[in-house]
Amino acid sequence: MIKYDKLYALLKANGYTSYTIRKENIIGQGTLTAIKNGKGGLDRKTIDKLCKKFNCQPGDLMEYVPDDQ
Repeated sequence: MIKYDKLYALLKANGYTSYTIRKENIIGQGTLTAIKNGKGGLDRKTIDKLCKKFNCQPGDLMEYVPDDQ
């Protein structure tokens, strides 16, 4: 499973709220809701946009966590 806790921490550290994320079109509302609910992920275009904006790598946004089996 891909977790986005790092993304939320990065956004918070840079002063972004759900409102400013949507207002600046950083992440669409549907995508934001889906990743918060664990039902979706970020596409390549969005990852590229975030990495450029925050001068980071994809691993700074998300991490793979194995499912409990």
